[in-house]
Amino acid sequence: MNQTRARIAGLGMYVPPNVVTNDDLAERMDTTDEWITQRTGIKQRHWVDPATSTSDLGAEAARAAIADAGLSGDDLDMILVATLSADHYFPGTACFVQEKLDLPGLPAIDVRQQCTGFVYATSIADQFIRTGFARRILVVGAEVHSKGLDISTAGRDVSVLFGDGAGAIVIEAVEVTDPTTESHVLSTHLHADGSGARELWMPGPGMAYERFITYEMLDKGLQFPEMNGRSVYVNAVKRMGEAVVEALDSNNSAVADVDLFVFHQANLRINEAVAERLGIPAEKVFNTIDRFANTTAATIPIGLAEARTAGVLEPGMLVCTAAFGSGFTWGSMLLRW
Repeated sequence: MNQTRARIAGLGMYVPPNVVTNDDLAERMDTTDEWITQRTGIKQRHWVDPATSTSDLGAEAARAAIADAGLSGDDLDMILVATLSADHYFPGTACFVQEKLDLPGLPAIDVRQQCTGFVYATSIADQFIRTGFARRILVVGAEVHSKGLDISTAGRDVSVLFGDGAGAIVIEAVEVTDPTTESHVLSTHLHADGSGARELWMPGPGMAYERFITYEMLDKGLQFPEMNGRSVYVNAVKRMGEAVVEALDSNNSAVADVDLFVFHQANLRINEAVAERLGIPAEKVFNTIDRFANTTAATIPIGLAEARTAGVLEPGMLVCTAAFGSGFTWGSMLLRW
């Protein structure tokens, strides 16, 4: 019996040309390439120039994904953009991506689930397709972190972790007759726990205060991200591992059945710990953190694009992705490529 499911029909990515190495950061703060590499696995990241915005990156990745699908913008029914680094407080960044793609009239939705944003956005797209609301949806993950970091010794624990970039997919409806061979999203799994919200967050500005923004906030540096590194590490390893198991169990699959794991890239040590805990062979885990650092919502689509370019992601493969991030939020996807 045929079932309407969603499959990834197009894939694209874009990173700004400016590469910032660990040695470059060492010139601006008290750190070293060795210190960053040992603790994170990061060697370099891409940062935008002053005139480039999140929607600029998102639109570039979107164009690549649409072209890869052999489609035009007129073939799309909806736009979803996952980002924490909005162009403006409002309206949503999806509207600015839509404007740059010249696609007026389409519903354009922002998804603000930080590092888990792409998994959440793809899950939403999957549900819209399964219910028949849309046939083709553009899903974008895009981030500009560099403009919002404290690039000094005081902020180094966070600032060395992040890069700028965007990834995108076109996900479309398909009639699946053989789930074991045909390309489609098998399932998605989403979770959150707001009790961890203050372990990784940007305290201000915001409507939780008497005024949205004040000089006192800026003087205190509340506009810069703050992280309890130990708490994030422990929770990320635990929750990402659980999310992978949930995806596999939901589809009567085992680690051995999966051809490729594409995890969120926050810290190489986290991914290594998840793989070790679940007995995943190192050769089945594709990492990009050394080249791009943590690009939050853009990380997984960038990882998929890089894996395909490297020849390790091929049609027919069973692929599992998982992410953990601020919120706390976490989730996973299992898909047949």
